[in-house]
Amino acid sequence: MKMIQAMALAFVLGGAAAAHAEQPIERTDLIKNDIDVPGHEVVQVRVDIAPGVLAPNHSHPGEEVAFVIEGTLEYQLEGRQPVILKAGQSLFIPSGTVHSAKNVGSGKASELATYIVRKGEALVVPAK
Repeated sequence: MKMIQAMALAFVLGGAAAAHAEQPIERTDLIKNDIDVPGHEVVQVRVDIAPGVLAPNHSHPGEEVAFVIEGTLEYQLEGRQPVILKAGQSLFIPSGTVHSAKNVGSGKASELATYIVRKGEALVVPAK
């Protein structure tokens, strides 16, 4: 009986892992908290991007600090040359700046995105 339970658990966990792996971009909310600046908050999100996947042009209602946890990401900020960052490197993205990020490595890439944004507005605003 224990063998059947173990096999069933392995099947379920394997299916969950496969479903997780199929997501081209996965955002995991980590923290959201008020700050001393009236009308603003800090939001921190982990973003996992599959190989070759582009997070298309978008902006935020405040500043972003992107820290690459693993892999290699190419950031394109409006009006600037592309920047390639590897694990351990950071990038400051000014408020309202349209930008994209693409995983240009061979494996998964992950960033820790920290935002100081206006409360009550959508965190991610698709570019028009």
